[in-house]
Amino acid sequence: MDLDAGPDPAQPVLTIGALSARSGVAASAIRFYEARGLIRSLRSGGGQRRYARGTLRRIAFVRVAQQVGLSLDEIREALSGLPEERTPTAEDWRVLAAAWRPRIDRRIGLLQRLRDQLDGCIGCGCLSLAHCGLANPGDVAGRRGAGPRYLLGGAAAGAGGEAGPPE
Repeated sequence: MDLDAGPDPAQPVLTIGALSARSGVAASAIRFYEARGLIRSLRSGGGQRRYARGTLRRIAFVRVAQQVGLSLDEIREALSGLPEERTPTAEDWRVLAAAWRPRIDRRIGLLQRLRDQLDGCIGCGCLSLAHCGLANPGDVAGRRGAGPRYLLGGAAAGAGGEAGPPE
């Protein structure tokens, strides 16, 4: 599409600078998103990028999805189900949000456990879960495997079937 002849009024477009200003995302990030297939642009006859106004919503979606913890590959996959020829509708977003709800709920649970257990053992002064007779008697956590076994909760339960340290 040759945009130098003037944009189609039915299809308003934004320059990369305007898109950056409106979205709050640096132009370099916009180019990166485009290179990763998260958004797309048209080119003017002079090779300049032009973006449909609906790209603002796609960028907002990318930013929110990153905050939720999705990888760019997961975000690209989610966006691939949305129409590029029109701005996604409320129903489009509702379907996508429903698919994310379980992941968000798991993340909320993990953050709540982290908040509640973060300072749990520091008070005694031993600073060692390997030797702590209160939170890790007999080094039960070591038998469950590597990593933050107590923090990960039920998904990491092993010996004894406990989901966390003894209360």
